Amino acid sequence: MSDQRLLPLIEAVAAQLQAAGISQSNGLGQGTQTTFDEAAWLVLWSLDMALDSDLDRIGQRPVSGPELSRVRALVDRRVTERLPTAYLTGQAWLCGVPFVVDKRAIIPRSFIAELMVDATLDLWLGDHTRRALDLCTGNGSLAIIAALTYPELQIDACDICPDALAVARLNLQMHELEARVQLIQSDGLRDCPGPYDLIVCNPPYVNAASMARLPPEFRAEPVLALAGGEDGMEFIARVLQQVGRYMSEKSVLLLEVGHERANFEKAFPQLSPVWLETRAGSDQVLLLERDQLLATDPLPAR
Repeated sequence: MSDQRLLPLIEAVAAQLQAAGISQSNGLGQGTQTTFDEAAWLVLWSLDMALDSDLDRIGQRPVSGPELSRVRALVDRRVTERLPTAYLTGQAWLCGVPFVVDKRAIIPRSFIAELMVDATLDLWLGDHTRRALDLCTGNGSLAIIAALTYPELQIDACDICPDALAVARLNLQMHELEARVQLIQSDGLRDCPGPYDLIVCNPPYVNAASMARLPPEFRAEPVLALAGGEDGMEFIARVLQQVGRYMSEKSVLLLEVGHERANFEKAFPQLSPVWLETRAGSDQVLLLERDQLLATDPLPAR
């Protein structure tokens, strides 16, 4: 990192990350997908510059000696400690919305957010949609994006983990949404009042074999927010057994299952969800209507 111009510095950091084995398949995916983007985040944050800075315009900006030292210190931590950049900087973005993050909560990256922001979900919503639940809210990101996207909604955001809810409270305060989003500590749906016109859920769904192969960055996140049992369906099964009773007449459930579509279909062959298209394809997020859930409720115990 001897070049003291901004863009060459970012490129040098990207090369250092790549050489350290931090790549799309091993250590990225918690806010960035390329080593260049990861490097830009580390460098720009170290220099107190906006992450959406126009690098074509300012790429030859000089980097001073003290600035370079700050960059090196942060990059060295990223490489040696293998902590996610979001935890090192204390911030992350989802659909352009900023969030406070730390080790108490999972880093926001749910594809459910884009389905709300790009209006895909609007096909199932209407004047009846007044109350929503963000189940497994973590740092509150989906509840906050729902509140920003749908100003008419009152939202409950629940999580079993008090530490995660403490981070969610910081984000509600930052976005001034305490009056519209209520935080609830609950083991699944147990303490959620209902009924809800919309339920979104990004649950723990990573299967046991995948958990064993996670790179260090992902193992730094709370295991409770990731691990879904042998096939990834342990928590999801509990939700599907109960959720219909928490839904209003025209309500829908939006559920993220990540790379576990095959396990979902094997575990719940009686369900015929709508698989929604995201930038990652049509295998990540599904939608179920209340009537179908009630028709198959209770689902077989697992």
